[in-house]
Amino acid sequence: MVDEFRAAFQELIDASVATDPQQFPPAVHKVYLLASQIPASERELALEALTPLLSGDHAAPGIIADLSVVAGALVEMGTDPGPAGVEILHRLRTMGRGAIVFVRAWERTGGGPPPDPDAVTADAEARVAADLGPDAPAATMCWWTIRRHGLAARTMLGEPSVRAHTRNDPSTHTELVAIAHQLSDHLDEFDEVRALLRMAETSSALVMDRASGRAFRVRFDGVSDNFQLHTLLADALIGPHGQGLPGDAPDPRWTASFRDGPVDPAAQTVWGWWNLVAHDGAWVWNEGVPAEIPTIDSEHVLVLDEQPYPRSWNAGRRLPHVRAWLEVDSELDTEEASLWWKRVAPAEPAIPDPDAQDHTPLPEPVVLHTPASEAQRVRGFVPRVSTEDDDHRDPVEEPAAPDLATGSTTGLVDAPPRSTALPTTGHGDGTAPVDALPDRPAPSVEPWEPDLIDADDDGSGPHHPEQRGSADPDPREDDRAPRTHARSGAPATEGVADPPEEGERAAPSTAGPGERDRAPGAAPAATTPTGLPRMPRGVSQSSGWGPAWR
Repeated sequence: MVDEFRAAFQELIDASVATDPQQFPPAVHKVYLLASQIPASERELALEALTPLLSGDHAAPGIIADLSVVAGALVEMGTDPGPAGVEILHRLRTMGRGAIVFVRAWERTGGGPPPDPDAVTADAEARVAADLGPDAPAATMCWWTIRRHGLAARTMLGEPSVRAHTRNDPSTHTELVAIAHQLSDHLDEFDEVRALLRMAETSSALVMDRASGRAFRVRFDGVSDNFQLHTLLADALIGPHGQGLPGDAPDPRWTASFRDGPVDPAAQTVWGWWNLVAHDGAWVWNEGVPAEIPTIDSEHVLVLDEQPYPRSWNAGRRLPHVRAWLEVDSELDTEEASLWWKRVAPAEPAIPDPDAQDHTPLPEPVVLHTPASEAQRVRGFVPRVSTEDDDHRDPVEEPAAPDLATGSTTGLVDAPPRSTALPTTGHGDGTAPVDALPDRPAPSVEPWEPDLIDADDDGSGPHHPEQRGSADPDPREDDRAPRTHARSGAPATEGVADPPEEGERAAPSTAGPGERDRAPGAAPAATTPTGLPRMPRGVSQSSGWGPAWR
């Protein structure tokens, strides 16, 4: 079986490099059928062999997108991603820029939602050409392949090693967050990519228990929101099996559902232990993410205060395919803890006593009578170029390839209505007040330049107050749908045109992308490099490796 898989994988690589539209789909299908029947070590070797194709220009951009999906499917079978995971993120960064250029051009040429990437036509390319000129084919191809790159990245970011890499590469992480934030407005797959990137931002915190005066440094990974962090902290700190803090230890079934297990139907409602507070006294909402906890000297500081009222939430991870863990790294000695407590705001009543005479008065509500202004549109990722006639263009360059069967490496799941806030994780029983977040405007994203993108611009936006009652449906229900294996059958060849007759295909042109469509005598449009991958010679003229309209 191993030899058969190796032969099939070699066929896949050969078809990719040769851009053979007749051999590529059956080769992918054969690899899928055999991959689950061989040892993980063999799949790791296969991923290692794919890495040069994912990182270079040996194959057409559409082929690279399909190979990224193949790599994601292998990882879902339990294969360590290795360097392939990192290369897929780099490819997403590059192609994401071009996809955003397409979206911006679409907005400038009539507005409305852009076409689904799998349903792009020549009309879409012609429309953005009015704004992008000869760079329209490349931008259109980037949009055509972006979903596949997003699905592959979503799978890779589910692996701790890939998240650790992004955490150690701040510029790449910042740019990916900005790209995912902008693309999530149009493609649901990027909501989860953005959540996984936020998860990767932090893996430690200083946790201080006000009642006992003790303080602990904790390490964690795979924690997607503060509901999960809250529960895992209770498991690590409370009771004799933890660090001995007073209180009722969490039900082991709750803890298991937030680590790597399923939700027990008999233990679905988790009851909270503390009021989570930042070092400045501001509440840390359970709907938030650990990366949003304020810092002192680059260390996230979380204070455990007494609850002002009971809180409850649903058991279970927001991202079920991501395993989580949390452990106490060390406890601060009394002297060090005392120094930290001097830097923390004193405790204040969470709910002022109405009979007290000296409590801080609550502010009066302010009603704004000025009309709400529209959010400023995010500028494009590509630098604008000034020519003699002051013509501005956002140049891109051109990819191409056939599509595989529709689906994802993790299974496409209908997402709940999108908002700028991370989805909440569950409901309480309706008997207690609910966690809420103040309204605040969603952050804007600066153009792509590592030194200009705000590192805090994650796109998560505000977390709005919402009623959490057990009678309501669980807003995470879609996230709990079982993951299906992507591309389990033979890949479709929807994007692959029939091969031309002998002599029909023209020799590769020496003209740049789009120049073949310029009217005779027309001056070439002024462009600047966009950072997109170079097109293999002749790809844009090929009738076999582009979408059907090419």
